[in-house]
Amino acid sequence: MALTRRRFLQLTGSAGIGLAIGGLGFDLGPIVAHARQFKLIDARETKTICPYCAVGCGAVVHTRIGGDGRTINIEGDPDHVINRGNLCSKGAALFQYVENDNRLTQPLYRAPFSEKWVPVSWDWALDKIAARIKKARDDGFIHKNDDGEVVNRVTNMASLGSASIDNEECWLYQTLLRALGMVYIEHQARF
Repeated sequence: MALTRRRFLQLTGSAGIGLAIGGLGFDLGPIVAHARQFKLIDARETKTICPYCAVGCGAVVHTRIGGDGRTINIEGDPDHVINRGNLCSKGAALFQYVENDNRLTQPLYRAPFSEKWVPVSWDWALDKIAARIKKARDDGFIHKNDDGEVVNRVTNMASLGSASIDNEECWLYQTLLRALGMVYIEHQARF
């Protein structure tokens, strides 16, 4: 029997595959599974929107039902019309955004000319913000323009919106800004 080059390659390839499988511990004995319990069995599923850009990809957040209610998993929403379950690299890292030991959990205030940030309460911070908005609006409110027409606008304030809010929140935010009389409104998704 003459050994052709084709037959030689077939034999050596088969022998190589056989050695590779044998070297990996190929065994025909019974297999014992060592699986852990699925971590999402006792979890609440909440659908949300990724906060990073103006695309508005859907995400599913799983939180513990009992105990501390912490987030245990975040993944793309397969039923969402925009991303169909896929997330970009920033969206895939949402878990680090939520469960981060360095994340601020209370407002900080730095007094004028101070180099130190001081923790303050939410009530104090919201009252301070509201007072400053009211003062700035009162200082820059224009009732009539140069032609005597009623304009009721504020030109010394501006708003730069966020793409991490959904349509309903965006509408409420826009309504608030227009009620204040603001005309310089910018948003990543252009209301």
